[in-house]
Amino acid sequence: MKTKLFVIICLVSNFIFSQGPSNNLIAENINTSKPTLTYPNSSVSADEIGTNGFEFEILDAGVNTKYSEIGTGFFRNKLIMVSSKKLGGLAKIDFNTNEAYKELFCLDINDNGVLSRPLLFSRMLNTNDSEDQLTFSPDQKTVYFTRSSRANSLEYKLYKATLEEGSHGNWINEELLSINKTNVSIENPFLNRAGDKLYFSSNMNESIGGFDIYVSNVNADGSLDTPKNLGHSINTTSDEKYPSLSIDGKHLYFSSKGHQNFGGYDLFVSRILNDSYKAPRNLGNTINTSYDEIAYFLATKNKGYVSSNKPNGKGSFDIYTAVNDEIIQSLEGNAIDLVTKIKLPNTLVILKDEDNNEIARQMTDEAGAFNFKNVVPFELYTLSTQKDGFVDGTFEFLANRNFNTKYNKDLELNTTEPVIAEVDDELRIVLENIYFDFAKYSIKEESTISLNKILKVLNDKPEITLAINAHTDSRGNNNYNLRLSNKRAESAVKYLVKNGIAKSRLTSKGFGETKPLIDCKSNSCSDEEHQSNRRIEFVILD
Repeated sequence: MKTKLFVIICLVSNFIFSQGPSNNLIAENINTSKPTLTYPNSSVSADEIGTNGFEFEILDAGVNTKYSEIGTGFFRNKLIMVSSKKLGGLAKIDFNTNEAYKELFCLDINDNGVLSRPLLFSRMLNTNDSEDQLTFSPDQKTVYFTRSSRANSLEYKLYKATLEEGSHGNWINEELLSINKTNVSIENPFLNRAGDKLYFSSNMNESIGGFDIYVSNVNADGSLDTPKNLGHSINTTSDEKYPSLSIDGKHLYFSSKGHQNFGGYDLFVSRILNDSYKAPRNLGNTINTSYDEIAYFLATKNKGYVSSNKPNGKGSFDIYTAVNDEIIQSLEGNAIDLVTKIKLPNTLVILKDEDNNEIARQMTDEAGAFNFKNVVPFELYTLSTQKDGFVDGTFEFLANRNFNTKYNKDLELNTTEPVIAEVDDELRIVLENIYFDFAKYSIKEESTISLNKILKVLNDKPEITLAINAHTDSRGNNNYNLRLSNKRAESAVKYLVKNGIAKSRLTSKGFGETKPLIDCKSNSCSDEEHQSNRRIEFVILD
């Protein structure tokens, strides 16, 4: 009795093939046992590495069979998969892998990340040879893919093809790229989001280990520049394969048998800094096992797919959905004066990453405190500070914990030196504003730092006498503001006298709202503009 045939078309391929219920037409003579893999003893245990700053939830992607399935990238919101599930009764066995020669399949992705039943991807790219990993240009009109011949199935060559204009999946102009070499395998290509760099793995003669990760610049015509080995930060004397990038392009992911590894291929991540690479970090025991974890591709910032041959799967390699629940870390502290340790309100604190990109900024509160809630484990940050009367500060901070935590770091600021200069035909000691709360004349603690600068000038220059003139903003009635400004000037005098300056060297006067820096009666003023009008001036007398 003949098997009933169903005609199915992959939406991106135009390829028509036969498939029966439950894959009954897959060749039954294929060896589906797990391949025997031997590796050197792992350098660390899973418990020693722990989660390492990651909290992955690993779920069966819903598409796995008793054959090998490995993810390779995305095309038109579909996952492209490499699999040995060759369709049809004439499937040939690759005796290097004991499985059928691999082909490319496409899969729909539902909202939960579960994959659909696979359809063959392209009648142009799939051949009688063995197809493997591929990657697409940003406009998805160019594909870079790898293929090995049946005569030498372990040596892959890198090809390029273009999408025929107006077609759904006709790949034409297939081209063997010039970086291919005799007796060299080029595998696992991955294009960055800009489409100007192609990462891949290869066992080229200059490789540090068996397989290293390389990158080539992509020329305007799609050809590749001379490959560059990523160097000892990434590559070891063991194998490194399956490069991919984070959505923002700041992190390189790859699989390695080296580094701090607890068995087979482990997944690692490295921060990319100006074409250099930081020491890789193991993705931890919520995703890595003592078996092989490979082909980690992100669909969103924290959700992607990984392939593994760990036990209890359905086939040799299975695809899993990997969701990384972000580790929540924050950084809090205070801006403080280096000498007095007084906390400094209204200090601008800017948080920047290792690329000097601004992550966040905030003003310290009335207690001088700041709190950033978007810290990433093992990222090196720079905190910069700006405050009137203080030297701009720069502080480095390393988030060196791998669990939910709150870091504390105080930022100690140096004061600027006071300046004697002519202002409005008066010789003054020019410094930052002396702050008072609205309708109050007691000096804020932070302003004693500024008054200490006046103390230093008066002690260094005993011949100087000062007129201390105080001003208010325009809120409140004239008589009240005049009294308030007199009290504020007197408060400054009292502080200086208390700290050793002779009263005879000081005079004080309040001007109320009569000499504003900003006209707030004719115009609506902000709180900051009103604050500018609430000031004290230190005039040097003849």
